[in-house]
Amino acid sequence: MLTPGTILRNHYKIIKILGSGGFGDTYLSQDLDLPGQPKCVVKHLKPNPDPKVLEIVRRLFDSEAQVLYRLGNDSDQIPRLFAHFEEQGQFYLVQEFIDGVDLSYEIIPGEKLTEPQTIKLLQEILEILAVVHKQNIIHRDIKPQNLMRRRQDGKIVLIDFGAVKEVEAMVVNSQGQTSLSVAIGSLGYMPSEQAAGRPKLSSDVYAVGMLGIQALTGKQPQELPTDSTSDEVIWRNWANVSDKLADVLDRMVSYYFRNRYSSAVEALDAITSLQLQQRQVAPTVPIPQPQQRQQVAPSSSPTKIITPWSRRKIITVGFAGAGLGLAIIVPRLSQSDSGEVSIPDITTTSEPEPTPTPRNTTPVSSNSLQTFQFETVTVNAQGSITNRRNGEARYLIENLATGVTLEMLQIPGGTFTMGSPTGEAERGTDESPQRQVTVPGFFMGRYAVTQAQYQAIMGNNPANFQGEKRPVETVSWNEVVEFCQKLSQKTGRTYRLPSEAEWEYACRAGTTTPFHFGATITTDLANYDGNFTYAAAPKGQYRQQTTPGGTFPPNAFGLYDMHGNVWEWCQDHYHDNYNGAPTDGRAWVNDNDNQSLRLLRGGSWFNFPVLCRSALRVRTSPGFRDDDVGFRVVLVSG
Repeated sequence: MLTPGTILRNHYKIIKILGSGGFGDTYLSQDLDLPGQPKCVVKHLKPNPDPKVLEIVRRLFDSEAQVLYRLGNDSDQIPRLFAHFEEQGQFYLVQEFIDGVDLSYEIIPGEKLTEPQTIKLLQEILEILAVVHKQNIIHRDIKPQNLMRRRQDGKIVLIDFGAVKEVEAMVVNSQGQTSLSVAIGSLGYMPSEQAAGRPKLSSDVYAVGMLGIQALTGKQPQELPTDSTSDEVIWRNWANVSDKLADVLDRMVSYYFRNRYSSAVEALDAITSLQLQQRQVAPTVPIPQPQQRQQVAPSSSPTKIITPWSRRKIITVGFAGAGLGLAIIVPRLSQSDSGEVSIPDITTTSEPEPTPTPRNTTPVSSNSLQTFQFETVTVNAQGSITNRRNGEARYLIENLATGVTLEMLQIPGGTFTMGSPTGEAERGTDESPQRQVTVPGFFMGRYAVTQAQYQAIMGNNPANFQGEKRPVETVSWNEVVEFCQKLSQKTGRTYRLPSEAEWEYACRAGTTTPFHFGATITTDLANYDGNFTYAAAPKGQYRQQTTPGGTFPPNAFGLYDMHGNVWEWCQDHYHDNYNGAPTDGRAWVNDNDNQSLRLLRGGSWFNFPVLCRSALRVRTSPGFRDDDVGFRVVLVSG
């Protein structure tokens, strides 16, 4: 066993052992050659020292390492292999360190996930596994412990490929011949053909199906009985599940591999089709009435997933109690404008500046702006309200259709610190480096765009959770850009998505804490998955759907639902840090590039609270849509 402080190849310093098994030992290590000496994982494989075996192991080791190199390059949800080498008959793999927790913190014995939760989880897992199966590679050890929820972005990462274990599985029989162990896999998730040493792609499908059944029933696979004649798993009696999903799972875990989906690609198609069918027939679900929440002691167990994007297939983020402070320089809202202004050419830093020359065809007098009062709250790390303050904001109204209006709040310009400090819990590396950004004044939607507003402009309503005052969701970046264009044509003013800097500036509204509410949030203040917590806040509700705008308190600018409810699209292309980013509030876009990943902000009803932080960034393709993805608009001068 390697001791802490051991340095391999003058490069990798051992910090501590992470685990030990039949194949060898796994260590948390540091890469001494890279800036910041980032963490990595060193796997120390100890094969049979017999010379007859060693050469075979060496060839197998190199072959399997090439597989891992290739897979790590194919997907960011498979740990990258940085290096592999041999020293004195010992073999070492150096892989990417995944900071997160495995799915055993989400799939808990005795606790059941709902059918929608299970479908989403299966979809996430199968999307990764499909990448592997397209390479004709079998994982051979799918189980909750080998599926990590990455803190950085909430994505599931598939770890611990069984192929590497073949190195240790090499044995020498009494005649000196070599063979492979037949039992690479885990009890309960390993089908009969795999236990017999003949795994297939559909063997992995079986394991994913058993994981889905475990999520629905709350029972470990070993606890479920099998039919005495067919050997099929008996499980439906312990699950509240539709026949359609049950039929898909039954096929995934069929005893005979020929009866299963042939690969993760085929199984993913079945799950995706099932999800689409459910959405097409889903009735309007009434919003649960607020319930009196019992006090729940903060969990002493590790954070179960620090997701987006808490879950989510779509998204990639980078993560790696803040005290209250004020790094943003803004005037009092009641003093943010005077005289004639154009929409939204208001540039106010620490002192009001002269009114700029209107560039838009529709200048607006301050007399045309309306005012509303509201109350904001501040909470401590335990989620208790420590301060209440009255605020005032000014806004203009756009008439979109009979009975349908759009309220645009005036956001005063100012300078703020963008990104998260190094001490913020669960922060992402792509939230750095912090920098000062000066944002000119603008107007922003008081709420995320509603279904009624979207219907008035686009003539359709794609939302899954129907309700005129609920935010529209299941809209792609491309679709919301088209919405902005049509809205601009209708009103004669220039509407667009916010830049990422504008969004964070507007969300923070003068705060530097993880949330504009303070050190944490609770489900009394925002719509997110209340089964999970941030800082020392208690658990709360998980509403499992969107809520109408205005359900929760606003921030100091008067903006509602900047945390949770739906993800909100921004203009910018995704960049993995802020080096070279504009400091004047403009969107950071790549010229003539319509395909790069775009940004989502704010978290959603589906996500853990950590993904709702003010600085949290998530990336996804411009064509992506899901029922927790919406947007709000910004009004600018033409």
